[in-house]
Amino acid sequence: MNPEEIEEKLHREQLQLASVNKRAFAYFLDELIVSAIFAIIVWDQLKSLGSPEAIMAYSQSLILYIMGVKVLYQSVFIYMYGATLGKLAVKIRVIESNYLGLPTVKEAILRAVVRVLSEMLFYLGFIVALFSPLKMTWQDRVASTLVVDV
Repeated sequence: MNPEEIEEKLHREQLQLASVNKRAFAYFLDELIVSAIFAIIVWDQLKSLGSPEAIMAYSQSLILYIMGVKVLYQSVFIYMYGATLGKLAVKIRVIESNYLGLPTVKEAILRAVVRVLSEMLFYLGFIVALFSPLKMTWQDRVASTLVVDV
C-alpha cells in the first residue's frame, strides 16, 4: 500500500499520525522505565560493586540482557495494548497498517527487535522518520505498523 492510500485510510477512520515530538517523549519515558526495571533486577549486584568503573564494566557485560528486557517490554506491551507505558502516557499507540488494528505477536516482536537494532546503529532507524511522509521508523516499515494519536 502506498503512502497516499494509507493516509486516505487513516483520514477515513479519523486517525491522525502521532507527531515526532510525542514519539520521542514516549521513547524517553520508555527508556526510563526499562532502565528502572533493569536497575531493580540487578540492584544488589550494583550495590556491591562500589566504584563507577566497576558499575560501568558490569553494565556492559549485561548488554544482551538489557536488549532482551527491551525487546520483551516492547513486544508484550505493543501486542497486548498497542502501546508501551510511555506511549500510553503521551496518548499514542501502534497499529498495523493494513487493517488499522493491534499488531500481531509476530509484528510486535519484529518491531521490538528492529527498534533495538536501530538504537545500536546510532538511531538511524529513528532519524528516517523525520523524512518519511508517514513518519515511519525502520521498525514501522519492517513490521508494517503506524503510530497514531489516541
